[in-house]
Amino acid sequence: MKEITVEELKDKIDGKEDFQLIDVREEFEYDTSNLSGENIPLADIVLEQNKIARDKPVVVHCRSGKRSAQAIMLLEREGYDNLYNLKGGILAWRDAFDPDMQVY
Repeated sequence: MKEITVEELKDKIDGKEDFQLIDVREEFEYDTSNLSGENIPLADIVLEQNKIARDKPVVVHCRSGKRSAQAIMLLEREGYDNLYNLKGGILAWRDAFDPDMQVY
């Protein structure tokens, strides 16, 4: 499974690169704090896969990296090969860039 660090993600955001960011946490977690990605909870990821790009990089994240890894495994079974797991999830983002961010 391909991974990306929070520093690499920040570089993509700052560089205005063309990629998609998917947050697989539950809606209440997303409402508490998010990185402005699209919220598709893990339980819905296969049903809503039509919302996920196949023609550009897709970074998938959750709280710590475990649920996003599960989501990537499910999507890879559906033929996706452009997915990157955010190493450490939103917790790593908070630790590196936003210590005041509330994370459920």
